[in-house]
Amino acid sequence: MTPKFQPELTPPLEELEAQERRLVFRQFTYEDAWALGSLLVELARERQAPVAVDIRRGGQQLFHAALPGSAPDNDAWIDRKRRVVERYGSASYLVGARFRAKGSTFEESSRLDPDEYAAHGGSFPITVEGVGVVGTVTVSGLPQLQDHRFVVEALEEFLSKDR
Repeated sequence: MTPKFQPELTPPLEELEAQERRLVFRQFTYEDAWALGSLLVELARERQAPVAVDIRRGGQQLFHAALPGSAPDNDAWIDRKRRVVERYGSASYLVGARFRAKGSTFEESSRLDPDEYAAHGGSFPITVEGVGVVGTVTVSGLPQLQDHRFVVEALEEFLSKDR
């Protein structure tokens, strides 16, 4: 007997908030952006994930790659998710989860243009110790929870190395 497909449940807010507290850089340089972006591309290629990857610091795009199967729509999603992180200082998935936890949705309650902002998973703040949020790392192309988890996995691997 084949088990029925169970949609993935949103992780608890506490878990999502703990990810942000844990995934903090000592510094974030151009070289770090290249290395993190390259790691994301490497992981995506291994999985044949049809994603686009974007890394920004202080408004400057430091890394961008589009893998086979991605489309121009992924770049539009990147921009919309990135704007949420820039505005709220938290991961785009966490922002959406906070609205859902209050019994609403981002689209209903934020009063922001949904053509410009999307609180869907895949964009994560680049936070530097003692400084705060300095940029974003964003992936688009998978279902939103998978986009979020993919970015978190890459950040965990990147930050686990002695840099």
